[in-house]
Amino acid sequence: RDLQHTMEGSRTDLRAKRWSSLTKRSRRLQRLLNEGGAAIQADAQQRGVDVEEQLERLGELLLRLEQAAARQDRPAFLAARARILALIGSMEADLVQGFPFSIPRQYDALPRLLGRAQVRLHTTAGDLLTVVDGYNAPLTAGAFVDLVQRGFYDGLSFNRAEAFYILQTGDPEGEADGFVDPRTGQLRTIPLEIRIASEEQPLYDLTFEDLGLFKETPVLPFSARGAMGWAHSSAAVDDGSSQFFIFLFESELTPAGLNLIDGRFAAFGYVVEGADLLVKLTSTDRILEATVISGAENLRAHG
Repeated sequence: RDLQHTMEGSRTDLRAKRWSSLTKRSRRLQRLLNEGGAAIQADAQQRGVDVEEQLERLGELLLRLEQAAARQDRPAFLAARARILALIGSMEADLVQGFPFSIPRQYDALPRLLGRAQVRLHTTAGDLLTVVDGYNAPLTAGAFVDLVQRGFYDGLSFNRAEAFYILQTGDPEGEADGFVDPRTGQLRTIPLEIRIASEEQPLYDLTFEDLGLFKETPVLPFSARGAMGWAHSSAAVDDGSSQFFIFLFESELTPAGLNLIDGRFAAFGYVVEGADLLVKLTSTDRILEATVISGAENLRAHG
């Protein structure tokens, strides 16, 4: 947890281009890992989990982070930071025993992801590797992974591509506005699902504005380029079915809680590799194939 908080705290220094502070922070992260690595490994062994390779990989990435800070190489620093946070999240998922909360029974018919998953989006411009977070957005992440496994996104174009804002896809050909469940013949919709740190489970179908939470920050914020969000119409927050978007703004320009998307849309994952491709994708590109790389065992068809 100390590693994650120290890592996330680098945003302010990066925004201000305080490279000497970022170099010192990177070294502190390495010290934290060296001092706490043995305890993490011992705790993992008690839970029957082997994290030795992950800890070694984390050490390599932290060294890469320090080197990027020393060179004042912003793209390399951002790439290393994204991979570190994804790896820490993956290790946390491995160490969590059981799912941390109950999903309301009214959503029992919907798929849910009880953990994390990795999904590769093979596009006409190259590959994007994403981490999908079911711990904080189980229904949204579950709907996405379910559609990936059905091959729903294969061949779909990016129907909305606004430079330095968002890329959006998931609109099927034909009259349907989203995914029509073959079991019911009806359009399947997913509720707005946003989790905040002070609540045990996500908030459903309520925006921060509805709740008066104007200064609240979601656990999964739209504060980093590559954040993935579930689209819904302007008329309702609970009519999102299959379309999702990828946020393109830089984190330094859109800090958590201070942009116009947090609290209005559900984030459910992040692009952790291939972020450099995001600015190259346009409405002429499409997803050739979406594949679940890991975490498929965390998907449940219903409650």
